[in-house]
Amino acid sequence: SVLIPEGEPPGLLEAAQWPRGKHTVVLVGHQPTLGRVVARLLGMTESECAIKKGALWWLRFRERSGVGQTIVVTVQTPELL
Repeated sequence: SVLIPEGEPPGLLEAAQWPRGKHTVVLVGHQPTLGRVVARLLGMTESECAIKKGALWWLRFRERSGVGQTIVVTVQTPELL
């Protein structure tokens, strides 16, 4: 996958091997792309998620009763880091 500033969420998720990857992956980017990726993972419309500049989001994937779920472990704003 080619990663560009205007990249689409499916391409970024493929590059990160989400959700089948076995290693920790850090994605660094800008709005609106990162917000669109997080919104997709959380089942929101792409315009519903804004990520504050410098924030850190930790997301995890799990399966429960055969259903995949994205879990927000924590969100840290720059003031808290």
